[in-house]
Amino acid sequence: MDGMLMMIASVSLGICVGILVWLFLYAFSRIEVERGLEQEMTARLPLLIRIFLPFVPNTRFVARNKSLESMVRQADESLTMAGFSQQLSGEDFVAVRVLMFFLGLLLMFLSFFGGHALAGMALWVMFVLYPGLWLRGAVRKRHMDIMRALPNVLDLLSLSVEAGKDFLNSLRDILARRQTDALGEELGRTLKEIQLGKKRVVALRDLVNRVRQSDLTSVMNAIIQADELGVSVGNLLRIQSDLLRNKRFTRAEKLAGEAPVKMLFPMVLFIFPAVMVILLTPILMQALEMF
Repeated sequence: MDGMLMMIASVSLGICVGILVWLFLYAFSRIEVERGLEQEMTARLPLLIRIFLPFVPNTRFVARNKSLESMVRQADESLTMAGFSQQLSGEDFVAVRVLMFFLGLLLMFLSFFGGHALAGMALWVMFVLYPGLWLRGAVRKRHMDIMRALPNVLDLLSLSVEAGKDFLNSLRDILARRQTDALGEELGRTLKEIQLGKKRVVALRDLVNRVRQSDLTSVMNAIIQADELGVSVGNLLRIQSDLLRNKRFTRAEKLAGEAPVKMLFPMVLFIFPAVMVILLTPILMQALEMF
């Protein structure tokens, strides 16, 4: 009986430590550093990344090592997709990861000598995993924002083009009247590139390669093909808007259908053991008193 209680207590302690580490990471991901008015609408770095940026020049030579070229290139692509390419480069991001790795290692050794081995391991794992988790979450969030805003922007574009406006003028007027978001930032950058002399097809392809969001990629490829073949852009935009809206509705139905299955694991892991302890503990105590 004592062994089973000790096992339940150990499992519960491990679950609590995992939840606390996750809450700690989530809290740091929500903390943002205030910036000036000129950077108010730009993407913001979390505080934990900002803390290590002043020390980046000391470890940048490590990021320039040839063995880390693929990691730096992947970091550059992910930062561009997340909208942080102007704030942070791939070399700096890898340098921050190196700093956090060694700091976590130092804290782990100090915790071992202080008799807190579990806390030291948790801190080291947090410092090692946090940058990658934050960057992947930022990319996923930005792609989700673009997916949600794209059908409405396509509706406005199709109405403007069908009313007789040029595609670029319609896009400029819509961006001027919309609140700046992830999609507005990317389209605004593309519009500025076209105004500076870049061909529209090339600018749209650069947008696709920069963002790499599936819905935006399909729309931009359709616009590029229509531009090359001379097809009416207004009808194309309306068709793409309807397709994306139907796709979003289908995705919502799929997520709603998966919800009961996803709820099963936390119910079995958290609710069922508590119910069993509440129901069985009085019975077991009475049985022990009888024997």
